Amino acid sequence: MTHSGFRFEIIKKSTSCNARLGIVHTPHGDVKTPAIIFCGTKANVKGVTINHLQQENTQIILSNTYHLLLQPGPEIIKKAGGLHKFTGWNGPMFTDSGGYQIFSLGYGGVDAEIKGVKLPKSKKSLLKITEEGAFFRSYINGKRILLTPELSIQTQIALGADIIVCLDECTPYHTNKMLVSNSMVRSKRWALRCKDELERSGNGKQGLINVVQGGIHEDLRLESSAFANENDFDGLAIGGSLGKTVDEMYSIVKMTKGILNDNKYVHLLGIGGIKDIFTCFKYGIDTFDCVSPTRIARHGIALVKVKENKIKNSNNVNITSAPFIEDFSPISNDCDCYTCRNFTKAYIHHLFKAKEILGGQLISFHNIRFLNKMMEDIRNSIESDNIDAVEKEYCAE
Repeated sequence: MTHSGFRFEIIKKSTSCNARLGIVHTPHGDVKTPAIIFCGTKANVKGVTINHLQQENTQIILSNTYHLLLQPGPEIIKKAGGLHKFTGWNGPMFTDSGGYQIFSLGYGGVDAEIKGVKLPKSKKSLLKITEEGAFFRSYINGKRILLTPELSIQTQIALGADIIVCLDECTPYHTNKMLVSNSMVRSKRWALRCKDELERSGNGKQGLINVVQGGIHEDLRLESSAFANENDFDGLAIGGSLGKTVDEMYSIVKMTKGILNDNKYVHLLGIGGIKDIFTCFKYGIDTFDCVSPTRIARHGIALVKVKENKIKNSNNVNITSAPFIEDFSPISNDCDCYTCRNFTKAYIHHLFKAKEILGGQLISFHNIRFLNKMMEDIRNSIESDNIDAVEKEYCAE
């Protein structure tokens, strides 16, 4: 596909692994890769203002098609001038397709389905999936809705994001191979419908990403990847069930990325842990997304380099714990975020104990800046060929 507003450019490839420096060119600015995309699911990165996202050097944010389809509705956002005008964010934006929500409506999320803990029937909102699309009930008003590939693309066109995603079906870890295969083949057919709808209704400025599926099965991943390569999408994403263990996930991502068109932009859906990023950018992954940086912040968890964590060999520091009652130092002496320049761990500890929402906001600012700075260091490490040295600063042994 050729869209005037979207282009991916590879600047440099690492000499020691498959990592690469790149630039995603969009109508609302460039994204230097590798990069992390912060999740503003309902058109808002929870508890964080646009000003603070910009102040902490955020390049790109993500919003969710499923949630915005239900509230406030794409027609409202379109009348506002699209997500950029609606939210006040002037940089690049990414919207997912709603496919993951189809999965979570029926299975309760990745953690639950891997553990084999399924939702009670009374709590399932997913009604059924057919060739036409996914039938579900709105969690807001109970209305029965059919999410088709065409509706997903129409919604994303109305939202006006720079990078949009084909609707796909994500199967659970425990699903048998035949069902995974049928789902993957259906996702291919849906992707072609998405592509046709964007060509018919779009403005030529949005980049369309196809999701590679196939679960844990190498032959299905190969088939899905071949389809993605053959149909000239603007970019590719690795999604679906990536296994039960971290090692299994890494194996699937490495294998899949290795057979995708090397000139294409590649996103890893829903993965953004520090060790995950350091492992997978070396396979050639360009961008990551994850809700955890601000989610853990709301529970008092701040991200630091391993060498700075005096309590345990981890990137996570729980500011609500007793050792920080009288700790009048910033979260990190190496950090230049708004929080570390102005507040101490003792103050943030007090805010949590007093149940003040500012505590979670301050750690969110820090975690966002921490990950943005980490990605800057990763890009510099590719440029200077010292990836291993930078990884040792951030990651546990």
